[in-house]
Amino acid sequence: MKKYLAPLLVAVLMIIYFIVYFGIIIMLIENLLFKVLLGIIPAIFSGIMIYVLIERIKEIRSGEEDDLSKY
Repeated sequence: MKKYLAPLLVAVLMIIYFIVYFGIIIMLIENLLFKVLLGIIPAIFSGIMIYVLIERIKEIRSGEEDDLSKY
C-alpha cells in the first residue's frame, strides 16, 4: 500500500492546485466566455492526472516500479 501513496498524493495535490489556481483566475475575470473556457482547463488537466494515476497504479501492480529501467 505504501507504493500507491506517493502517486495518489501527488495526483490529489495537483488536482487541488488546478482547481484553486483557475478558480481564483475565474473570479477575477468578468467575461462569461473566458470563465467557461477557464473552467474547462482544470477539468481537462484533472482528467489527465487521473489517467496518469491509473496508469502508474497498473505499472506498480505489474511489478514495474522503476520506469527508468526501460531506457
